[in-house]
Amino acid sequence: MTGPSDSRVPVVVVGAGGMGRAWMRTVLDADSARLVGVADVVPGAAERAVADMIEDPAARDAVAVGTDGTEVALAAGAEAVIDVTVPEAHHPVTASALQAGLHVLGEKPCAATLAEAVSLAGHAEASGRLFMVSQSRRYNPHLHEARRLADALGGAGIVATRFFKAPHFGGFRDEMRHPLIVDMAIHAFDAARVLIDGSPVAVRAISHNPSWSWYAGDAAATVHVTYDSGAVHAFTGSWCSPGQETSWNGDWRISCAGGTVTWDGETVPRSVAAEGEVAEGRAPSAAERWELAGSLADFCAALRGGPVPAGEVHGNVWTQAIVEAAVRSADEDRTVQLAEVLDQALAAAREMPGPEGVRTALSRWEDGASGLRAT
Repeated sequence: MTGPSDSRVPVVVVGAGGMGRAWMRTVLDADSARLVGVADVVPGAAERAVADMIEDPAARDAVAVGTDGTEVALAAGAEAVIDVTVPEAHHPVTASALQAGLHVLGEKPCAATLAEAVSLAGHAEASGRLFMVSQSRRYNPHLHEARRLADALGGAGIVATRFFKAPHFGGFRDEMRHPLIVDMAIHAFDAARVLIDGSPVAVRAISHNPSWSWYAGDAAATVHVTYDSGAVHAFTGSWCSPGQETSWNGDWRISCAGGTVTWDGETVPRSVAAEGEVAEGRAPSAAERWELAGSLADFCAALRGGPVPAGEVHGNVWTQAIVEAAVRSADEDRTVQLAEVLDQALAAAREMPGPEGVRTALSRWEDGASGLRAT
């Protein structure tokens, strides 16, 4: 039921596949948002998702459906859309929604390319609407507890992540050139930004595809990300390593001047000081929101006068810049500076077709990093 005092944000989910349905469930269970529409480019997909996810006939009938997310959102009186389309569709779907006056919460990555991500930052500025990218690992209380433990030992200096899984997805991931770096390691890169002070400045990556891999592109990689604080994030992983698999969040070791923090990606982290003192991390409270629910809650809170969320596009572009630099480093066998990829992305974004207001917004940026906040 809704009424004049209903402060929940009316949203439309765009994309009715597996992740789209996960977001539908998150919205249906939330106290900060209400589902008013579902869209999918495949005719009938939105209708099937609504029928499968909502049992009550009257509630189903109240959800608008269609193939164009912006059209459905405007017809349904939505305030925002949640973009859960494939990466190649993120730019057109998000840009259309922003220019129509809608706020956007988008699944990672921000866009298919860094240039498109920078362009969307321009669209957000020009439209005056919020565009937040959901990096769901930021809403894992254990990650923030690991940060607290590391700070007590002097702060993260070396962050090492091991990630080894063997999922058989099928679909677009199997055909990507760098499925691990682009679609999965992005989570670790973003989580490391929570743990490490400063901004990332350079990336060195090596990737390959094991002989037994079922992926067309490189499913294994080692990536070193250097920060201006002097800290380093070292990621090593594979998406085709069956047996002895890590958690989906990976296995973490944080080296500090005063000791080490370890986290298996699932349970409470712990620290061991240089003197040998062991400290167990605090368990999350029942009130803390996890993963998608946390992203949605922060997004809706921002639309109701709360603080700018950590995933706001200008900050999130730095995570995508790490990904793009890692791919370039692996392809060209060299260290890549983030300033290089950001400057080139800005130049390309300025040439992309779009409203004049977007070009005006991007023209105010002196270089690729000047218009971005590394948060």
